Amino acid sequence: MRISQLDGRAVALWGWGREGRAAYHAIRSRLPELALTLFCSHEEAADARALGDVRLAIETAATAERLGAFEIIVKSPGISPYRAEALAAVEQGARFLGGTALWFGEHGDARTVCVTGTKGKSTTTSLLAHLLRAGGHRTALAGNIGLPLLEVLDPPRPPEFWAIELSSYQTGDVGASGARPEVAVALNLYPEHLDWHGSQARYVEDKLRLLTEGKPRIAVLNANDAVLAGLKLPDSEIHWFGHAAGWHLRGDALWRGDREIMDTASLPLPGRHNRGNLCAVLTAIEALGIDAAPLAPHAASFKPLPNRLQPLGTRDGIAYVNDSISTTPHASLAALDCYSDRRIALLVGGHDRGIDWQAFADAMRRRAPVAIVTMGENGPRIHALLAPIAAQSDFRLSAAKDLAEAMAQARAALGEAGGTVLLSPGAPSFGPYRDYVARGRHFAELAGFDPDAIVAIDGLGIA
Repeated sequence: MRISQLDGRAVALWGWGREGRAAYHAIRSRLPELALTLFCSHEEAADARALGDVRLAIETAATAERLGAFEIIVKSPGISPYRAEALAAVEQGARFLGGTALWFGEHGDARTVCVTGTKGKSTTTSLLAHLLRAGGHRTALAGNIGLPLLEVLDPPRPPEFWAIELSSYQTGDVGASGARPEVAVALNLYPEHLDWHGSQARYVEDKLRLLTEGKPRIAVLNANDAVLAGLKLPDSEIHWFGHAAGWHLRGDALWRGDREIMDTASLPLPGRHNRGNLCAVLTAIEALGIDAAPLAPHAASFKPLPNRLQPLGTRDGIAYVNDSISTTPHASLAALDCYSDRRIALLVGGHDRGIDWQAFADAMRRRAPVAIVTMGENGPRIHALLAPIAAQSDFRLSAAKDLAEAMAQARAALGEAGGTVLLSPGAPSFGPYRDYVARGRHFAELAGFDPDAIVAIDGLGIA
């Protein structure tokens, strides 16, 4: 749907975070006379009223009855469409769209590469933009990574390519827009965001909507993911990575089919999973019709993203690694794999959205760190799973009421021998923190580092 098609309709916005504000400004830039209603919190209402927009009505109660009075509701990604009031509004005839759908409606002919996956999508999207730019291609880096697409709705000098990260909250917007991505990349699927989606099955279904409803010209899929490997996509050409016929790893060596390209051990891509995602990036570049092999060495100049296995430095013989973006137990296990040669005190726990930690607990029977400190809302549940294992093993298990206490316990567990305090919580930050960035900043501050020095994502926007 194009923004112009909203004209003359009853339109509402739901949510006033960065995505919501971007949607408002995009709509208002094209339709200055359109009457809009904004549903937002009491705290956000004052900010919205400060705009002085007489054609913007502001309400703080998004009830089913009120939502159902609108034809189109442009919803912020964090608001689940499976909430009771949203489902009831749909039954009354309301249609929900996201800002991503509006952007694609305006840019149906853009050369887009959309990246999704439970783990690694931000690094993959950023690395994709980095390598394309290294090859002389003007490229936009935007989406869920930290720059809403609607903030770059009308660039004065359009890029050649768009590298777009999409969360599971946004993947359905692509198909809803009526546009087809040129390339869509799916990295992996693990349990995630169950509170938003309602179930693991629905999470997978929603995540895959980028492929099943978006119908990209080329789908770049991970051959080593069981769900992705079984997909049938009749409307798309499939290119595999992690497969011997394409881009794949053998040990630390990067191969293209039967041709060895380079060693990846020294690349600034922490963890084998991130080096594997380099294969996804190179496969996507080839899907665009570009020779990827000459671009692969430029991965050496890639700047790692903040809050993703980010080394902060050392204080008093203890190193600190910030993996605050880790929101699943699988991500915490991947982080431990990256530091298997170190003495690790791992901090886990946060917002409880019902994800099963049993696989994590089972893994601790085989390869536990020196210490595990549980914290947050789901900390007691994780602690209860780990307690019988810790009783029969040699790792130290403790519980903390907050991050500060958890860090103190981690340092004490490492003792004079030193080691690494690894924040890889495997859970969202909601509750004590606004988001994972705020959690990472607090971790850096508690460790004695400047939080302002760790937050910038290099390369956002168009370059």
